[in-house]
Order: sequence, then structure tokens, then C-alpha cells
Amino acid sequence: MAMLSTSQLTVGPKSTAAVTSLRRSSTTSQSFFQSVNLQLRSSSASASSRVNRGIVAMAGTGKFFVGGNWKCNGTKDSIKQLVSDLNSATLEPDVDVVVGPPFIYIDQVKSSLTDRIEIAAQNSWIGKGGAFTGEISAEQLKDIGCKWVILGHSERRHVIGENDEFIGKKAAYALGQNLGVIACIGELLEEREAGKTFDVCFKQLKAYADAVSSWDNIVIAYEPVWAIGTGKVASPEQAQEVHVAVRDWLAKNVSAEVASKTRIIYGGSVNAGNSADLAKKEDIDGFLVGGASLKGSDFATIINSVTAKKVAA
Repeated sequence: MAMLSTSQLTVGPKSTAAVTSLRRSSTTSQSFFQSVNLQLRSSSASASSRVNRGIVAMAGTGKFFVGGNWKCNGTKDSIKQLVSDLNSATLEPDVDVVVGPPFIYIDQVKSSLTDRIEIAAQNSWIGKGGAFTGEISAEQLKDIGCKWVILGHSERRHVIGENDEFIGKKAAYALGQNLGVIACIGELLEEREAGKTFDVCFKQLKAYADAVSSWDNIVIAYEPVWAIGTGKVASPEQAQEVHVAVRDWLAKNVSAEVASKTRIIYGGSVNAGNSADLAKKEDIDGFLVGGASLKGSDFATIINSVTAKKVAA
């Protein structure tokens, strides 16, 4: 598993100490990760022979996945233009693409966007609808044509105050209503600086694992909170390190099959300029994109970064 170097972390005055702390906290688990990772790579290679993946270099066996989280942005007119741009874009065929408009624009997007791109909601309630002012149920999302829902985003965790257990239960309910779940995880800057990146991500993963009965329709999105909307982005090596650790955690705590099949995507200031370098890492199975997904041409470039994964046969 790749280790961080002091030159790779550029997110504040405590950077050098943060990397040293993270390396120290990682050392005790490194041997375990290397051992499990060897077994996982073997399992992945075997699974890949059963899946038509072409010549794409990915550790897992799932199809490249790119989601656009539009957050609380847009008007009817701006979204109409964005949809038009996406409809006219040339997109690589071997990518699953999802966009998450604000709730009030889902119907507009669903009725005008190409079927090539599926629709996600940005949140859903923990159970069946009823007297829950301001909430949206999974049943309502299905009724309007959503295929996916984004859960556990850091803005829901750290602004709204949702905790791990609550998010896990929401994921379980959404899956039970046949929605795919983009399950977000990620650490705060102070948690990274304290060397707790893996601890935080594993705790968040465990909350999902404790609640769900199947991982078939889950995509994990690793989004370091310090990189979301800040312009700072984890280096490809930093992102790869966490993605490897997440896949290994799944192998140990769920199953090697789930670890191989589950797509682990990266989010955090992904843009048209850095997506190709990130996509080259074998454990980065795609992206969850914020601001850049509001620009049709940039989002198309990020989607098409899958070509950076393609290697000579």
C-alpha cells in the first residue's frame, strides 16, 4: 500500500506533522493490508475473467462510475442549458453516469435528459413517508424516476448533523426500495492531521455494513472533507492509498467478492484538469463531482477520463 510523502500533502501548516502521524498510524496495519490486498488482487483477477471489462486497468470488477452532485444550485433556465449540453456531449460508452439535481428540478431533468444518464437524488428519508416536514421518501424518488440516491455526504454529516448510524439506516431503507446508494465517507482536515483517516473511514463503512444486507447496489464515494469545494484535491497517491484501504476493509469485514465488485469512487475538487491523473490509479473506479458537474463540457471530460485507465492489451 503506497505511503504518503511529506511533499504530497499541501493542505495547511500542520502538513508535515500530519503526514508523519498518518504514516505512523498506518504502519501497524500495513502488513495486514498488504496481505489482504494480495489475496484481493488475486480474487479480482479471477473475477475479471468472468466480466467483460475490455482492457481497462481497475482493481475491482465494476464499471467506471461518474456521478454529478449539483447540490443546491441551478434555476430552470440554467438546468435546461446544462441538460442540453449533456445531451449533445459525446460520452465514452463504458461508464455509468448519474446526475443529482436539486429535488425540485428532478422531474424537469428526468423528462429532458438523455436516457444515457441516470438520475440520483441528493438525500432520502430513513423510512416510509408521512409526517416528516421537508423530507423526501425513497418511494417518492422511485415514483419520479430516480435510480440512485446520495447518502452520507459530508454536508449532511457536518452541517445537518446526521450521524453514522442514521446514515446507515437510510442506506438500508433506500436499498430496500430498489434505489442504488452512493454511500459517502471521508475525514475532516483535523482528523487527517491527527492520523485518523483510516479510523474515520472504517467507522463510517462499518455503519453501512451493520445496516445493509447486500452491497450489490452500493457505490462508495471517498470524499476527504478538506478537499470538497476548496480547490484542494488529494493527490492521486493519497486517494489511491485510502481506496486500497477501503477495498481491503471490505475484503476483511464483508467479503472478497464484495471488495472486488464494489466501486470506490473519489470526490473532492475533481475537475477536467485533474481527473485523468486520478483515473489512472487502479483502485479509483470513478468520481463524484461537485462544481465541475455544473459545466457540461467539463463534466463530459471527467466522464471520458475513463480512457486514462485503458492500457495496451
